[in-house]
Amino acid sequence: QEQLVESGGGLVQAGGSLRLSCAASGFSLDYYAISWLRQDPGKEREGVSCISSADDTPNYADSVKGRFTISRDNAKNAVYLQIDSLNPEDTGVYYCYADGARRFRGRTYWGQGTQVTASL
Repeated sequence: QEQLVESGGGLVQAGGSLRLSCAASGFSLDYYAISWLRQDPGKEREGVSCISSADDTPNYADSVKGRFTISRDNAKNAVYLQIDSLNPEDTGVYYCYADGARRFRGRTYWGQGTQVTASL
């Protein structure tokens, strides 16, 4: 079965850190751009970071620059999101999304989400 599974969320005090994982099973993340998005109840899902399929170039939303780091480990078939200096505005469900390139163009996958909560 082809799927993405996120993990690593939790309740953390403001100022703390978390590392989220997005692991693929049933297919390889090679040739897939990976995005992390978050959603609060009642709000639209917003992109926070992505990593390209071609050369692993990272991009970040302005609100998370300098605090979030996205990385890819092809050997583990996973992508990670390191979150540092967590603040209450980072609270939400974090989803990873895989978007295929080259011969995999048009193939997309969503994970089920993992909850991140920053407490004051």
